Amino acid sequence: MRGRRAAIGIGLGAVATGGAALLLAPRPAATPLPETLELADMTWPEVRAAIEAGWRTVIVPSGGIEQNGPHMILSKHDHIVRHAAQRIARALGRTLVAPVISFVPQGDWDPPSNNMRFPGTIGVTPAVFEGLLDGIARSLKSAGFTAICLIADHGESQAPQQAVATRLDAAWRARGTRVLSVASFYTAADRQEAWLRERGETAATIGGHAGIMDTSELMAVQPRGVDLSRLEGRRGSALAPLGATGDPSRASAERGEAILPLRIDAAVAEIRAALTGRT
Repeated sequence: MRGRRAAIGIGLGAVATGGAALLLAPRPAATPLPETLELADMTWPEVRAAIEAGWRTVIVPSGGIEQNGPHMILSKHDHIVRHAAQRIARALGRTLVAPVISFVPQGDWDPPSNNMRFPGTIGVTPAVFEGLLDGIARSLKSAGFTAICLIADHGESQAPQQAVATRLDAAWRARGTRVLSVASFYTAADRQEAWLRERGETAATIGGHAGIMDTSELMAVQPRGVDLSRLEGRRGSALAPLGATGDPSRASAERGEAILPLRIDAAVAEIRAALTGRT
């Protein structure tokens, strides 16, 4: 939990090599938990101390570097999922957050398809993304984490993420390690759309990519990443050639603050349900 520091007693350790015990370098008698949930901002003794204190759940968020129309920065997904992962971790308790994975499937290169049609998008194949998730999960398991929660903010990441989670969870579950694909974080966009419809929006105004929902979320978590003046009055079919749909000019930070918790709460509930009974 951010701001909480707890001292954990740590003694000397030894490893056996060729039958001889080699004394490890001395370390402090107590290593405090850091004032961060970000794994990358910790030292390795702090990570070990956290795991020994029961912080054995870790979130692996993935975003994406992709076009988001003329009004939003390429790293939209990264900012949103990083913010959400922090809030999910705080809600779960004793949970750390791995660095955001920025490079995810985005379409074909030759000829370019989907987001790859727009300069700035960086994509990898689904197989490469699966391999990356696999290696990250194995690294975290070897460190001592026993609940590895994969959370993707990008549509084309969902299937490979699920494939990795299904494979590793089946292999490791009997030995006490879970690997989850937290799909509800993505699918709860249906709840966001319903919320907007209740307030007079339609499928045409909401849009599917870089529309009201995406734009509102980014305005809430990284307002400098949105410049609605660049829409120049375009919406709907007039905006589609520029890589966006709907009418993002109707987005607002207030709407983002209202709809993002719908996905965060869904993810927290899914993880808690999957890990019921775990300590």
